[in-house]
Amino acid sequence: MQLTCELVALTIRDIRDDGPEPGWTPLSDKELDAIVDRIEGEAGNDPLLIFAYGSLIWNPEFEPVGRHRATAYGWHRSFSLRIERWRATSDAPGLMMALERGGQCDGIVFELSAERRRQDLRALVAREIKYREVKDMVRWLSVRTEHGTRRALTFWASTKRLGLTSPLPAEQASSLIAAACGQGGSCAEYLHKTIVDLQAEGIRDRNLWRLQALVAADIIARKRA
Repeated sequence: MQLTCELVALTIRDIRDDGPEPGWTPLSDKELDAIVDRIEGEAGNDPLLIFAYGSLIWNPEFEPVGRHRATAYGWHRSFSLRIERWRATSDAPGLMMALERGGQCDGIVFELSAERRRQDLRALVAREIKYREVKDMVRWLSVRTEHGTRRALTFWASTKRLGLTSPLPAEQASSLIAAACGQGGSCAEYLHKTIVDLQAEGIRDRNLWRLQALVAADIIARKRA
């Protein structure tokens, strides 16, 4: 992999917390509980599965009772959500990964504990969906597993109707990723961790491998400039 740990280290800077994402409205506790209520109602008595395709794989922050490989057909990973906080700033905006329509996406499904379901689900929604404008990017997908086709919840699944994401040419995306860093780390670090963890799961995403090479070249060019 061209995007080495040494190159990623060059993108890390000490950035202070600048508050909420500009132009987005933080969710209230009432709105958060309403999302959790809706999800629990839609799940009913069935096991609640979470489809992870990025950072949730390597940092779920809950203890699942089951974990399996899964494939979501009709969706693919894409650095298509522009951000100005967490791994970016307003001066150096970055990109976060979302699911976009088309292709297929290999990932992991986690099963939430029945005993801790609401507690873990609420913490997960609070972590992933902090703003009112993106609450509709929580959705159910059909995923294929070794146990057959299952329904799983996922985060940051985009549609054209929402208009929140905009896939960019790889060269343009790589330039943003190479430059962006915020209080939570850099976008290059996020890309690197995702690829490494996918590789550990035996998953190779061609788009991400191409992107990491472009990001590595951008970081090297910035260092030489």
